[in-house]
Amino acid sequence: MCSPEYFAVEYAINPWMDVTRPVDPELAVKQWDRLRETLVGLGHEVHLLAPEPGLPDMVYAANGAFSVDGTVYGARFKHHQRTAEAAAHRAFYESQGWRFIAPNETNEGEGDFAYLPEAHGGLILAGYGFRTELAAHAEAQEALGRPVISLRLVDPRFYHLDVALASIDDGNIVYYPGAFSAAGQKVLAQLFPDAVLAEAEDVLAFGLNLVSDGANVVLNSEATRLAGRLKAAGYTPVPVELAELKKGGGSVKCCIAELRH
Repeated sequence: MCSPEYFAVEYAINPWMDVTRPVDPELAVKQWDRLRETLVGLGHEVHLLAPEPGLPDMVYAANGAFSVDGTVYGARFKHHQRTAEAAAHRAFYESQGWRFIAPNETNEGEGDFAYLPEAHGGLILAGYGFRTELAAHAEAQEALGRPVISLRLVDPRFYHLDVALASIDDGNIVYYPGAFSAAGQKVLAQLFPDAVLAEAEDVLAFGLNLVSDGANVVLNSEATRLAGRLKAAGYTPVPVELAELKKGGGSVKCCIAELRH
């Protein structure tokens, strides 16, 4: 995770960003701290990436890389405003001794990649259409040695996979069908017949931008209906308030890069 010390909406590179809506930096840090404390309280270890001035979106740590079994496939951001973030993530992973593979293709890390180790023997779901290039999916497959399923995103509001789909345990997902092409919807229905399906109000509340340890699901507190669906499916919803960070087009998952050793 990376503190929102320098977080601001200084430009608009997704439909949620509005430069005329001021961000309360103090409140953003407070909400982010609460998220971090929630993870620690659930028994997880949180590593911190130092924020850098001039990179207001660094708080969205999920976008900087994608790791599977100790190998890291690095990010290459689409928009120049975020380009320099990739080097900070690479330096972190290399300092920790991870095997790092630099990308040639444009991709935004866990923003567009999700890993399910127990789904069909280990499967990567990958989004494209707005930020990550389709060619990056093949590059990730070569880098990580896991089959990649490409899913086309069709609604600009759901510009990253992690806004419309999330893994809720090692073999199952929650997703909003309307974010995907008709073919993508068929693929997901075939691969995950027991998936939890979300509605438009869930995804618009950034409810699908969540993290789950297989039992506890940490999600945006505004997604009350989705929390009910997850509880009915046997999970424990853990709501957190992230209204300030939503102003940049992200929520819980965007703030968390999962480290898969």
